[in-house]
Amino acid sequence: MTIYHFVGIKGSGMSALAQVLHDMKFHVQGSDVEKRFFTQAALEQSGIKILPFNKDNIKPGMTIIAGNAFPDTHEEIQEAMKLGLPIVRYHRFLGDFMQNFTSIAVTGAHGKTSTTGLLSHTISGIKPTSYLIGDGTGKGKEGAEYFVFEACEYRRHFLSYFPDYAIMTNIDFDHPDYFANIDDVFSAFQEMALQVKKGIFACGDDGELQKIQAKVPVLFYGFDEENDYQAKNIVKTTDGTSFDVFIRNTFYDSFFIPTFGDHNVLNALAVIGLCHYEEMDVRAVKERLMSFQGVKRRFSEKKHGSQILIDDYAHHPTEIKATIDAARQKYPDREIVAVFQPHTFSRTQAFLEDFAKSLRLADKAYLCEIFSSAREKNGKLSIKDLQAKVEGSEIISEEDTSVLKKHQNSVILFMGAGDIQKYQESYEKELV
Repeated sequence: MTIYHFVGIKGSGMSALAQVLHDMKFHVQGSDVEKRFFTQAALEQSGIKILPFNKDNIKPGMTIIAGNAFPDTHEEIQEAMKLGLPIVRYHRFLGDFMQNFTSIAVTGAHGKTSTTGLLSHTISGIKPTSYLIGDGTGKGKEGAEYFVFEACEYRRHFLSYFPDYAIMTNIDFDHPDYFANIDDVFSAFQEMALQVKKGIFACGDDGELQKIQAKVPVLFYGFDEENDYQAKNIVKTTDGTSFDVFIRNTFYDSFFIPTFGDHNVLNALAVIGLCHYEEMDVRAVKERLMSFQGVKRRFSEKKHGSQILIDDYAHHPTEIKATIDAARQKYPDREIVAVFQPHTFSRTQAFLEDFAKSLRLADKAYLCEIFSSAREKNGKLSIKDLQAKVEGSEIISEEDTSVLKKHQNSVILFMGAGDIQKYQESYEKELV
């Protein structure tokens, strides 16, 4: 029996894949740094063994699945080479694995995780479905017909995939440490589009996506009249959002989602389009959309006294704006306070002006030190450069978050892709 050993099992994609294989009755274990990550709880619940990195973890007979963050010089990968074991990179393994199902890739600069979560929740209530979500959630279903997965454009990793369908939510310039500009990002998506085997669902309100060419039908969804799948008559309340769907200008059905902001209507529309194309029962689709609870680290709420604390992965100006808009829809009468930790110096530098613009949409902004990743050098930039552009903003430290107490009856958004959670945890301790 093959043992799959994951090098870097706490990574969000890696931990999800480990759960999928474990559910499918394979022997799974993995190793990582000793620091605690939010992906760990699900691995522990499944009883998957997590070891500290050590070359002695590698034994004959194993197949090694290596996380993208770990070079071939890593001690465990070196040991596996020495023993002549098969070593497969995460995205290559996934590319081969999905050939056994009707596979649906969800990709885009923003909204991948939320849309993958919504799609897998919806389809799994209708057909046997395995799925892999970028928030570290994975589920393997024996006898699954569908495989729904999040496909990341960073370093063009998604070019390892040849899915049956792809949902493309948007094309935006991000990952400035890798992509040169928006045209470079577009070229990656264009290449991916040519690998799709049955159909693409693309947001037609996105100017870049309108230029996508493919060998299969490209169906557009969005708010504009020209889309194949259009959302109209949108009603936003503090409970969620309802809207009508028109397919090629003909009324199809009415839907309600318990989520907030235009971006969530678009995500739902992509899911509705795909389910319609695959001839799934619309009543079942409506019911599943209504029962979706959201994904980890996307508008995850807690109530403390008179304050609502929200943890969100928003780390790009477009995402910050979407998160603030969603908070305003759900809590129209409350003050909106942003606590933002920029992720990587290269992204902060590239979007300094845009970050400032989106943070100004909050009533008050607090800024945390820039989270640096292992993949870059620290330049001359500092958090003070962003502070100078956001009027009235203050810099906050993990050691002292007590200043947030004065914002009674407010919504506090903790946003970032680094370790922003530690600021929220520190503040929650202040409140005890």
